[in-house]
Amino acid sequence: MPLRWRLALLFALVAAVLISGVAVLFRHQLTIGMNSSLDDGLRARADAQVTRLASATPPPPSPPGAHEEQGAESHDSGSDDVAQVLALTGQVLQSSGDSRQPLASGARLQDAAREPEKFTTVIEGQQYRMLAVPARAAGRPAVVVVGTSTQIVEATAARTGKIFLTAGPPAVALVGFGAYLLAGAALRPVERLRRRLADISEHDLDARLRVPSTRDEIATLARTMNAVLDRLARALARERGFVADAGHELRTPLTTLKAELELARQPGRSREALASAVAAAAEDTDRLIRLAEDLLLLARADEGHAFLRPRRIAPHEILAAAVRSASTRAASHQVTLRLDSDEGLHLVADPDRLRQAVDNLLNNALRHSPPGGVIDVGLGHRGRSGRAVAVIEVRDHGPGFPPDLLPAVFERFRRADTARSRADGGTGLGLAIVRSIAHAHGGRVVADNPPGGGARVRLELPLPPAPSRRRDAP
Repeated sequence: MPLRWRLALLFALVAAVLISGVAVLFRHQLTIGMNSSLDDGLRARADAQVTRLASATPPPPSPPGAHEEQGAESHDSGSDDVAQVLALTGQVLQSSGDSRQPLASGARLQDAAREPEKFTTVIEGQQYRMLAVPARAAGRPAVVVVGTSTQIVEATAARTGKIFLTAGPPAVALVGFGAYLLAGAALRPVERLRRRLADISEHDLDARLRVPSTRDEIATLARTMNAVLDRLARALARERGFVADAGHELRTPLTTLKAELELARQPGRSREALASAVAAAAEDTDRLIRLAEDLLLLARADEGHAFLRPRRIAPHEILAAAVRSASTRAASHQVTLRLDSDEGLHLVADPDRLRQAVDNLLNNALRHSPPGGVIDVGLGHRGRSGRAVAVIEVRDHGPGFPPDLLPAVFERFRRADTARSRADGGTGLGLAIVRSIAHAHGGRVVADNPPGGGARVRLELPLPPAPSRRRDAP
């Protein structure tokens, strides 16, 4: 069901409940007010009758059939009022009508002899509101009973209910219709935003919603949607660039691999030439495997999938193993590796991913270190923003990062031009993987060109909190 209809029905239901409640309350208060007015009139009549009885002398005996003239009030056939003077035994001493049936008897009569008593009774099919008060007639205790018909109260209440029943449904319908119109007016800007948003496709990266000049929720919604579109546009641009760069990186080794295989299958090739072609093909295949694994790791990191298996480790052991593994390649490049590590430092990390990050940093440093150069690998700790971190630093003494590349050195497929050859260039994913591993551990990675030349990369990982020391009470 559309929102406009839901709001209209909700307002109509609320209006129906409110009108019903007002009708019931108004009728109740009206009935109470009219009954109170009747009670005031009954009280005035009863007081007047008691006063007349107290000041009157005993009447002479009247002939039979003349009892209708004995009361202080003469009976009017068109009147809705009744009155009687009753003895405590229930005998009718005076009556406003020709009925000799007492209007009060039994326990009610005895209670009225002590204090005023209000009650309701039915006389000849008509409801009366009665008041009985104590009095004295001819020096003897008596009870004066006066009453009046409640027909006017009932008629007024019925008329009031009929008015509410007649005017209530149109009022409810009017409220619902008004709510429908107001909801439509309020939702019209939202519908315009929806239609505009539906027209935006993946080809309209620069399309945005028009923000209304009103400073209300609709304007806030439009600004929020534009912010979402900005983020989606940036993400789509990154994905397109990632796919394009990945295709470029995959095309080169695949083309080379195809050429080597085609040369290997040509007739007349010697055994040594075939072995060389197979070795070159195997090297290209390894490069493709590494590239695919790197892309898979970055994709899992982008999607927020957990790819770490952290445990408590000693990072010194990982650095020492990485330096030993890179020593052979460093010796072939006439580069010296120096390790300065805090052996007592421990942290919670994934040892395999940390080793991968360190290997990437060492490979990057070896690729840019000149012959006879030195690569310093260090491990220490320091506080950062009130939090202790372990710092793994790899520094070479080569040409350093190009100034235009330094701000984007950790982006994917970003490399210096001199590193794009197949012989000494990587895939451009090494430092991007280092950043993903650092962020997955809750840390960060920073690159700069320190004074004295070369390039420096610092990997900072949070240290676990030190165990609290409690002193035993004596």
